[in-house]
Amino acid sequence: MSNARRARAEQVETTRARILETAERLFAEHGVFTVSSRQISEAAGQGNNAAVGYHFGGKNELVRAIVRRHATPTERIRERLLAAHGGSEQLRDWVTCVVRPITDHLATLGNPSWYARFAAQLMTEPNLRQLAVAEAGAAPALLAVLDGLHRRLPHLPPEVWQERDDMAHTLIMHFCARRERAMPPGVDSRSVWAATATSLIDALEGLYGAPCQSIRDRN
Repeated sequence: MSNARRARAEQVETTRARILETAERLFAEHGVFTVSSRQISEAAGQGNNAAVGYHFGGKNELVRAIVRRHATPTERIRERLLAAHGGSEQLRDWVTCVVRPITDHLATLGNPSWYARFAAQLMTEPNLRQLAVAEAGAAPALLAVLDGLHRRLPHLPPEVWQERDDMAHTLIMHFCARRERAMPPGVDSRSVWAATATSLIDALEGLYGAPCQSIRDRN
């Protein structure tokens, strides 16, 4: 590759990264459906107001790119936790593998960050949620963690632990969004996210371990 082509490729990657960071912040602060592609291009310092379309094709593709940008490092953390806890029979270890990939990744983003608020929005809109699931929902380590977790729940039928998975994911993302929003400027985010992880693991260990009244009723 010539120096000119290499420089052009680097410029394109820099521009794409700036657009992604800007879009994530604006989506988190104002809502995915409220912010236009033109506003993102302008806020990212692009003279061409069609920069989002040029680099990503449209808003849905931009949302997918943001999800992918965070899904990859989150999955790497999940792989490390799975390697550490994959042989455990303790429910808490498997809940840790559910929670900490998210909180540990958020801790790497510094302060301020916007991803938790962006991700929480994806959960409330069916179309956006489908985009996120299609992009990150089949990650191998994630599927392995959920399989291991479900094996530690013999007291629950599949329809119940699936429901509790949804409860858990909702709690994690919305609680993290709340913590992210309330993060004081200048605070070391790593200590905040470590405490958040512990609180969530405590809560979700209770959620998954709780008895199921419908089973009692059948008996």
